[in-house]
Amino acid sequence: MTTVKTVYLGTLRTENTHLQSGNTLLTDAPCDNQGKGEAFSPTDLLATSLGSCIMTIMGIKARDNDIDIEGTEVAVTKIMASEPRRVAEVIVEFTFPQRDYSSEQRQLIESVAGTSPVPLSLHPDLKQTIKFNW
Repeated sequence: MTTVKTVYLGTLRTENTHLQSGNTLLTDAPCDNQGKGEAFSPTDLLATSLGSCIMTIMGIKARDNDIDIEGTEVAVTKIMASEPRRVAEVIVEFTFPQRDYSSEQRQLIESVAGTSPVPLSLHPDLKQTIKFNW
Protein backbone atom coordinates (compact mmCIF):
# COMPACT_ATOMS: atom_id res chain seq x y z
CA MET A 1 0.00 0.00 0.00
CA THR A 2 1.30 3.44 -0.93
CA THR A 3 2.37 5.56 2.05
CA VAL A 4 2.81 9.03 0.53
CA LYS A 5 1.56 10.70 -2.65
CA THR A 6 3.76 13.51 -3.96
CA VAL A 7 2.78 16.11 -6.53
CA TYR A 8 5.29 18.43 -8.18
CA LEU A 9 3.89 21.98 -7.94
CA GLY A 10 6.56 23.64 -10.09
CA THR A 11 9.27 26.07 -9.00
CA LEU A 12 11.15 23.21 -7.25
CA ARG A 13 8.29 22.62 -4.77
CA THR A 14 6.37 19.44 -3.94
CA GLU A 15 3.24 18.72 -1.94
CA ASN A 16 3.35 15.44 -0.05
CA THR A 17 0.25 13.78 1.36
CA HIS A 18 0.41 11.05 4.00
CA LEU A 19 -2.40 8.85 2.72
CA GLN A 20 -3.38 7.23 6.02
CA SER A 21 -3.90 10.54 7.84
CA GLY A 22 -4.39 13.03 5.01
CA ASN A 23 -1.72 15.31 6.50
CA THR A 24 0.31 17.27 3.98
CA LEU A 25 3.65 19.00 3.92
CA LEU A 26 5.49 21.02 1.33
CA THR A 27 9.11 20.72 0.32
CA ASP A 28 11.11 23.42 -1.38
CA ALA A 29 14.61 23.32 -2.77
CA PRO A 30 17.01 25.15 -0.45
CA CYS A 31 18.40 28.56 -1.34
CA ASP A 32 21.85 27.08 -1.90
CA ASN A 33 20.43 24.73 -4.54
CA GLN A 34 18.34 27.05 -6.73
CA GLY A 35 15.27 27.05 -4.46
CA LYS A 36 13.37 29.54 -2.37
CA GLY A 37 13.97 27.82 0.98
CA GLU A 38 10.38 28.55 2.02
CA ALA A 39 9.67 25.02 3.32
CA PHE A 40 11.53 21.91 4.42
CA SER A 41 13.93 20.65 1.78
CA PRO A 42 14.09 16.90 1.15
CA THR A 43 17.43 16.76 2.98
CA ASP A 44 15.92 18.72 5.89
CA LEU A 45 13.31 15.98 6.12
CA LEU A 46 16.02 13.32 6.16
CA ALA A 47 17.73 15.07 9.09
CA THR A 48 14.38 15.67 10.82
CA SER A 49 13.48 12.00 10.39
CA LEU A 50 16.66 10.98 12.17
CA GLY A 51 15.95 13.17 15.20
CA SER A 52 12.27 12.33 15.32
CA CYS A 53 12.85 8.59 15.00
CA ILE A 54 15.39 8.57 17.81
CA MET A 55 13.06 10.66 19.99
CA THR A 56 10.22 8.22 19.31
CA ILE A 57 12.23 5.12 20.24
CA MET A 58 13.47 6.89 23.39
CA GLY A 59 9.84 7.75 24.17
CA ILE A 60 8.84 4.09 23.86
CA LYS A 61 11.69 3.01 26.16
CA ALA A 62 10.84 5.77 28.65
CA ARG A 63 7.13 4.89 28.66
CA ASP A 64 7.85 1.19 29.12
CA ASN A 65 10.10 1.98 32.10
CA ASP A 66 7.94 4.72 33.67
CA ILE A 67 10.46 7.49 32.94
CA ASP A 68 8.98 10.91 32.17
CA ILE A 69 10.80 12.56 29.25
CA GLU A 70 7.84 14.70 28.14
CA GLY A 71 9.10 18.11 27.09
CA THR A 72 12.42 16.81 25.79
CA GLU A 73 13.64 18.92 22.88
CA VAL A 74 15.88 17.95 20.00
CA ALA A 75 17.95 20.33 17.86
CA VAL A 76 18.94 18.89 14.49
CA THR A 77 21.80 20.30 12.42
CA LYS A 78 22.34 19.12 8.85
CA ILE A 79 25.78 19.47 7.30
CA MET A 80 26.02 19.18 3.54
CA ALA A 81 28.95 18.00 1.40
CA SER A 82 29.62 18.45 -2.29
CA GLU A 83 30.84 16.24 -5.11
CA PRO A 84 28.51 14.56 -4.83
CA ARG A 85 26.05 16.89 -3.12
CA ARG A 86 24.76 14.95 -0.13
CA VAL A 87 24.15 15.09 3.59
CA ALA A 88 27.53 14.40 5.20
CA GLU A 89 26.57 14.67 8.87
CA VAL A 90 23.51 15.12 11.03
CA ILE A 91 24.01 16.38 14.57
CA VAL A 92 21.12 15.46 16.86
CA GLU A 93 21.23 17.15 20.26
CA PHE A 94 18.68 16.23 22.92
CA THR A 95 17.90 18.47 25.87
CA PHE A 96 15.89 16.79 28.60
CA PRO A 97 13.70 18.56 31.15
CA GLN A 98 15.35 19.38 34.46
CA ARG A 99 14.28 16.32 36.42
CA ASP A 100 16.13 14.08 38.84
CA TYR A 101 16.98 11.30 36.38
CA SER A 102 19.12 8.53 37.82
CA SER A 103 22.25 7.44 35.99
CA GLU A 104 20.49 4.13 35.25
CA GLN A 105 17.55 5.97 33.65
CA ARG A 106 19.87 8.14 31.58
CA GLN A 107 21.84 5.12 30.39
CA LEU A 108 18.64 3.25 29.51
CA ILE A 109 17.31 6.14 27.39
CA GLU A 110 20.67 6.80 25.71
CA SER A 111 21.18 3.10 24.92
CA VAL A 112 18.36 3.01 22.37
CA ALA A 113 19.42 6.13 20.44
CA GLY A 114 21.07 4.32 17.54
CA THR A 115 18.70 1.35 17.44
CA SER A 116 15.65 2.85 15.77
CA PRO A 117 14.75 2.32 12.09
CA VAL A 118 16.04 5.59 10.60
CA PRO A 119 19.56 5.50 12.10
CA LEU A 120 19.86 1.86 11.08
CA SER A 121 18.62 2.60 7.53
CA LEU A 122 21.04 5.41 6.68
CA HIS A 123 24.24 4.77 4.78
CA PRO A 124 27.25 4.24 7.07
CA ASP A 125 29.08 7.13 5.37
CA LEU A 126 26.52 9.56 6.82
CA LYS A 127 27.97 10.64 10.15
CA GLN A 128 25.37 10.59 12.93
CA THR A 129 26.43 12.65 15.94
CA ILE A 130 24.10 12.26 18.92
CA LYS A 131 24.42 14.44 22.01
CA PHE A 132 22.52 14.33 25.30
CA ASN A 133 22.00 17.26 27.66
CA TRP A 134 20.55 16.16 30.96
